[in-house]
Amino acid sequence: MKNKAIINGKRYNTETATKIASHWNRLDDRDFRHITEVLYKTPKGEYFLNGEGGPLTEYGVKEGNTTYGSSRITVITGDEARAWLEKHQKVDQLESEFGDSIVDA
Repeated sequence: MKNKAIINGKRYNTETATKIASHWNRLDDRDFRHITEVLYKTPKGEYFLNGEGGPLTEYGVKEGNTTYGSSRITVITGDEARAWLEKHQKVDQLESEFGDSIVDA
């Protein structure tokens, strides 16, 4: 899923960023609730999600009486990236990216 965008004067490009982790909700692309997201980190250390989803997801776009699926790049903070990794149980990636701030229970 190659994609690029310019947001607030900064270029976000999946081909030049490092892929950290991905999540797919295991629904077929034809399902209106399908979502696929990939977390990336730019060479300058900024995080972004490259996501796509069906019309019944946060990627749904409404035009008139029609809603359709779409894809987009979303810039997120380090805290949001950490929360995304925790939500999707990407333990190895959490330890790699944020290991210095993780403590044993």
